[in-house]
Amino acid sequence: MNASVPPLNALTAAASARKILQRLHDVMAARTNAQAKLNKVVEIIGEELSSEVCSIYLLREGLLELFATRGLNQDAVHVTKLALGEGLVGTIAQNVETLNLDEAAAHPDYAYRPETGEELFHSFAGVPIVRREKAVGVLAVQHVEPRPYQEVEIEALQTVAMVLAELIANAGLIDIHPGEERRFETGTGVVQGLQLVMGMGRGHAVFHQPRVTIEHTVAEDTEVERQRVISAFSKMREQIDRMTGQAEFGVDGDHKEVLETYKMFAYDEGWARRINEAIDSGLTAEAAIERVQQRTRMRMRQIDDPLLRDRMHDLEDLANRLLRIVSGQLGTAAQSGLRQDTILIARNLGPAELLEYDRRRLKGVILEEGSLTAHVIIVARAMGIPVMGRMRDVRHQLNDGDLILMDVTDNRVVIRPSVSMDEAFSAKLAMTQKKRAGYAAMRDLPAVTRDGIRIELMVNAGLRDDVASVDVMGADGIGLFRTEFQFLVSATLPQRERQQRLYRDVLDAAGNKPVIFRTVDIGGDKALPYLRSEDSDGEENPAMGWRALRLALERDGLMKVQARALLDAAAGRTLYVMFPLISEPWEMEEARKLFDSQRELLAVQKHKLPSAIKYGAMLEVPALAEVLDQLLPMLDFLSIGTNDLTQFLFAADRAHPKLAERYDWLSIAIMRFLDRIVKACVEHKVPVGVCGEMGGRTTEAMALLGLGMRRLSITPASVGPVKAMIRSLELAPLEIEMQRLLTSGVRTVRPALMDWAAEKGVELG
Repeated sequence: MNASVPPLNALTAAASARKILQRLHDVMAARTNAQAKLNKVVEIIGEELSSEVCSIYLLREGLLELFATRGLNQDAVHVTKLALGEGLVGTIAQNVETLNLDEAAAHPDYAYRPETGEELFHSFAGVPIVRREKAVGVLAVQHVEPRPYQEVEIEALQTVAMVLAELIANAGLIDIHPGEERRFETGTGVVQGLQLVMGMGRGHAVFHQPRVTIEHTVAEDTEVERQRVISAFSKMREQIDRMTGQAEFGVDGDHKEVLETYKMFAYDEGWARRINEAIDSGLTAEAAIERVQQRTRMRMRQIDDPLLRDRMHDLEDLANRLLRIVSGQLGTAAQSGLRQDTILIARNLGPAELLEYDRRRLKGVILEEGSLTAHVIIVARAMGIPVMGRMRDVRHQLNDGDLILMDVTDNRVVIRPSVSMDEAFSAKLAMTQKKRAGYAAMRDLPAVTRDGIRIELMVNAGLRDDVASVDVMGADGIGLFRTEFQFLVSATLPQRERQQRLYRDVLDAAGNKPVIFRTVDIGGDKALPYLRSEDSDGEENPAMGWRALRLALERDGLMKVQARALLDAAAGRTLYVMFPLISEPWEMEEARKLFDSQRELLAVQKHKLPSAIKYGAMLEVPALAEVLDQLLPMLDFLSIGTNDLTQFLFAADRAHPKLAERYDWLSIAIMRFLDRIVKACVEHKVPVGVCGEMGGRTTEAMALLGLGMRRLSITPASVGPVKAMIRSLELAPLEIEMQRLLTSGVRTVRPALMDWAAEKGVELG
């Protein structure tokens, strides 16, 4: 835009977009060839936006080809081609993102093409042309004057690009993007993903959501379209209210808070306003919803924060629901009903949509995306439905009705299994159910070894519902209650009364069994959108960053509120408090001082206080092992967090696919490290246990007991197998064998331990 033309304001942007859409509709309806239409399109956009350059690049044979331009050299048309990721245009298409630059040549991805003559132009704005969630081209404008484009100008371009996508697709100008059409496979396939909710399931593939086809994008009467959206919003909100009111899980839980947060999005006036603004630009109701949804997807791709990304998934779920209502295309698998045992397939899923399914027929869920902190996972866990995520392109590997065998515990999904594979799976499922029945029969039996040593077998928890597993599995209490889950599922910082209510409910549910509350472990890869720290933004190693106790001591107001909530909730009872990610003894000292100060404050205010407070620390940072003589006198107990500790010891991210198998929990390095910690704790008479995943595996748990551990806190599903192992074990000979193995020179004690267990008749499951 030259200096004599003022930038667009919100009203002129909407008016320009509306006028462009009307003119484009007439052009594409004309009886001229496709090239002539595109030539006219760039002229229209350039004129309406007062743009010196307007260019359209389309994806053809894997390359972005300059198809039409106003302002660049015409000789470059069909000559200039860029690969995905190459240059500014290629970057826009590859990342499905918008670029807005006041100086194009300064961008690191800038690639000069001399045949275009673009060296005359400084400012650059480009938006992807998206069709069915894939970038099939790029719409770009350029100006001589260096200046960033206003948001309203970018929105006008994005609106035009959306309509342009359908118009050029109908003209046959773009490739059918790879993977866009379903590949109907027939052979057996075995795939892996991200384990989200453990369990096994056998059922037939059902696709959650057929694609909504938008047939008309340009509005004839914007007021009519606005009324259609208002009506759709009203109907959608009624549906959400009804579902959240009917959700039944047996007991109240954090999934209720998840649904309330989800409901908040449904009533978000900002979202409705953005859709109405898109209608003002000339789009139909369906196209306006899709336009806003496209923008949400682009934002999701740019968000590093997993929690915020999960919230955006909730919003997209609602947008899908709204789009189906307004278009009249209401058919999801839930509406049509499940006719047989089903494994549900979806790109992503919202919590309310999951609730629509018949729980008797729904045996599992497979997501192309998904994360451990997503709201739908919390709801699925409460419903007892196994879920596997991060299974890329799985929707294109399946046919509707294909038989699927899903074993989340083994990270294994079998598609279209052979008869023998199906029989083996069914046998394992039956065996698992039989074992579960056997473990259930041991529920009231203590975890005592054959030579009479009592082991504390506790469970890890994070939701109010998880507490029920203490009695169901016959556990001795909760060895790790992750208090941050309440923070992760909340849209705002939980107030003290709400925290106190949760902690009291957990203590009441546990009865006379102990509950060890870990203070909030947020920050790093568990960032909260409502509690940001400049020090943690863009951390390269979030697991080792500004998180857990480090963050809590800095934000001491947050920790003081939690301390008061815990102290009030545990009135008249013993309160067990554990601090995460301690690196040096002074951090433990500061944390205790903070809690003690809040206890004194409540005493002055005449609050009823806990009968006793037991303070503990999590040993996750290896440095802490070097100062145990200073730390242990401050502690009532010590818990070893083996998940973080192991990756810190080996400098190996356990989530990295190439590193996950590089270290063994039973390696001699870890065994010797843990042995040293146990001996120091015994010397100082401080109880020590493990509250990581390591303790939930029978062979690893046996090794820990052999080192002297007497308390394990594990997942509820692991209690039965580990208890069976303990009751089949004679501990004294195992301790002798472990000390021998520590000096034997072996790389890992695993093979020798498994042989020893087989010889002694130890049940490893």
